[in-house]
Amino acid sequence: MRGDGRIFKRGENWWISFYVDGREQRETARTTDEAKAQKYLRAKLKEVHAHELDPSKPFITQHDRRRTVADLMDALKADFKIRGKASSQNLSNIKRARADFGRLRATALTAEAVDQYMEKRLTDGDAEASINRVTQLLKQGFVLAELPAPRIRRLDESGNVRRGFFSESEIRRVMANLPSALADFTLFAWLTGMRKSEIASLRWEDVDGDCIRLRAENAKNGNARLIPLEGELSKLMARRKVARQVKVNGNPVMLSALIFHREGEPIREFRKSWATACKKAGINRLFHDLRRSACRNMLAAGVSQVTAMALSGHKTDSMFRRYCIVSETDLRKALRATQQYLATAKESVVAMAKK
Repeated sequence: MRGDGRIFKRGENWWISFYVDGREQRETARTTDEAKAQKYLRAKLKEVHAHELDPSKPFITQHDRRRTVADLMDALKADFKIRGKASSQNLSNIKRARADFGRLRATALTAEAVDQYMEKRLTDGDAEASINRVTQLLKQGFVLAELPAPRIRRLDESGNVRRGFFSESEIRRVMANLPSALADFTLFAWLTGMRKSEIASLRWEDVDGDCIRLRAENAKNGNARLIPLEGELSKLMARRKVARQVKVNGNPVMLSALIFHREGEPIREFRKSWATACKKAGINRLFHDLRRSACRNMLAAGVSQVTAMALSGHKTDSMFRRYCIVSETDLRKALRATQQYLATAKESVVAMAKK
């Protein structure tokens, strides 16, 4: 009977055949003894019956037991590409998860092993958010594969809010100490709040008149967006047009497809140049502080939060608010304005009393 399964020989060994959710499964019983093969089949049928009574309990096939975490991450990467979620950050974190867990059998990964991994990375000084991004994708891989995942805790990121931001004079000093290509790259980040990877992806074919259209596949949140080229951005783009021609030994060789490049090559990491420029400028800031600064500047200029989020590419209010940190100067202005108001009110009360 179909529901009873069967055993059959293949070479010297016995195999079993049975159905799960309407699909035939075949596994080797790893024995030459017919009685042991029958016993193995009965054990499998018990697992199938338990799954049929409670479908939330997945049935793990022999094939699933052989799958490694690397297999799961490869499948997740392919899924992200199909769904347009293959941002550079996602791909980087998938690569990290594959490197750290890839050799392990997926069904053998335990909660204790994941906790030990987190503990080691915290000891190494890695941020909670960075660890969470990797373990989050690890969990997604299990969900996509329809395999039971080990308990994967989420680390608290409440202390992950960075508080650095630039003033106008500070960023100008930093740019003055950067090579021209990196100075323009930095200025674009300062004015728009775009992420480093998004700016690096911009190509001349993305320019549409006096606007730049960031492609969905290059945006971290997976949504395309529009950047109008206003004011200083127009002058910046004019300089980039001149710098588009790549020369070797003074002779023009080609036109760069990228808006921001170094001798025709994509701009990737420039930590040393950035650190040197900041040191010469007498400040200590991260490049990512430009994004935080741009968001704060937009709100200070009276730009609505909805519009600011559309420009910076923030998807949620909670994430955007993490960037809107009030500075000491803002607090001083608030107290000064409040005390000025109270002083004026006091003068009015005294004047009325004299009357």
